[in-house]
Parts: sequence; structure tokens; C-alpha cells
Amino acid sequence: MVCMEKKKVLITGITGLVGSVLMKGLREEFDVTGIDLRVCPDVKTLVADSTNLDEIISAFEGVDTVIDLASEPSNFAPWDVIYANNLRCTFNAFEASRIAGVRRVIFASSNHATGNYENDSPYSEIVAGQYGALTPGSFDLVTTDMPIRPDGPYGIGKAFGEATGRYYSDEHGLSVMCLRIGTLNAESRPTNLRQFATLLTHGDLVRLVKACIGGPDSIRFAIYYGVSNNSWRFWDISNSQTDIGYAPEDNAEDWR
Repeated sequence: MVCMEKKKVLITGITGLVGSVLMKGLREEFDVTGIDLRVCPDVKTLVADSTNLDEIISAFEGVDTVIDLASEPSNFAPWDVIYANNLRCTFNAFEASRIAGVRRVIFASSNHATGNYENDSPYSEIVAGQYGALTPGSFDLVTTDMPIRPDGPYGIGKAFGEATGRYYSDEHGLSVMCLRIGTLNAESRPTNLRQFATLLTHGDLVRLVKACIGGPDSIRFAIYYGVSNNSWRFWDISNSQTDIGYAPEDNAEDWR
């Protein structure tokens, strides 16, 4: 019997919440390694600063898929932090992937790249839990081909990452998938009214990323919303369902 070699997957920012969930969910099926400012005790980790390209480049060698999470994770971070840290980390991940000949980069974008749609009706009412006469499925969804509308410096940084991914796809042939991640929290369940619409459970995050890793090579650039199959979700996931077979199994209503 021929033993198939596992795909090599590198996670930058592997010790953060999203990185930890993915490490645990992917390490049996894939050869997972990481980069972070501190060591991940469960997998081989390069302890390095992702704002320094020379420090991280060696970790990208021989990697099939990069999952880029390295950044300041708070959506309340001020612009000087985003500028000094997130923009550089993001650019370096794409540049290191280009140099090393990585096949695919999965960039952890955010719903905050389009967060200001939540100022509009009916989304403003939905995030406040004021459903009124609304019923699930009775309103237009926010799609990935609608204009970006960042809701702060953090969202601007994520929009920068999507634009960087588009450039590296067009100019250097990288296959790039940008995931506009919804609310992923430690509890993996809603903790406020907004999250009944925006929740992404740990299980559905892993399902989405596995679908991205296994997605066809013909996909050169794509943006997908990372959200569970919540009754009140207002982000469209039809393109990820069609393109890569994303099939979320969880619904925030189960915790209502």
C-alpha cells in the first residue's frame, strides 16, 4: 500500500485563538507547522516576528498551503498598531509564500472589512436582536462582490490584505482565498445578540478551512464569508458552497 504524504500546512500566528482551533482541527490530516512570537507546544513552531521577512522565510520552504493569521487580533486596535504590525505581517506572508513557491494562501480577513453595512437596515436591527416583522431569509444578504466598507483601522488592514492577495494572485500566480471571518470566540456559541447572526463555531471554521485547502487549483482568487449556518446570518455563503463545497453544520439558534 502506498502511503500518501500529508500536505504541509503552515499557520502564522498559530498560538492565537483562531490558530489554536485550526491547529487542533487540522493536525491529524495535515503536516501542520507554525510561526508565532511564542512556541506552540503541540507542533513544530518557528519563534519569530512576522514583521521581519528574513526571520520567517525559512518556515515557508516546502509548504503547500499557508494560513495567514499573524496580526494584532483586536478590532479595536488603533491605526498605529495596524500600520506597524498587521500591514507588514500580511505583506510578508504573501512575499514569503511567493519566494518559497507556496501553492495556496488562505488569508484570515474579517467581517470588519465590510462592517459598516451593519449601520444599514435591516442589518442594524438584526445585530441588535430587534427582528420585528423580519423573518430569516426575507432580506438581501451581503455578498462578497459588494464594495468594502471597513468599520475601523482593523477593517482597513484586512481590506489591505485582500488587495495584497489579489495582487499576488494576478502577478505571481498564487492561489489566494480570503476568509471574512465572523464571530469566533472561545465559547464557540453566541455570547450576545449580534452573535446569533455572526457566529462561526470552531467546527465550522475547521470545515471551511479544510474546504479551502482541498479546493480546486483552478481557483486563483476568492473571498468567502466565514459564518455558520445561522438562521439570522446576513452574509452570503453561496459562493463558498458552490466553489469549494463548504457545508456549515452549526446554527446559533441552537443556543437561543
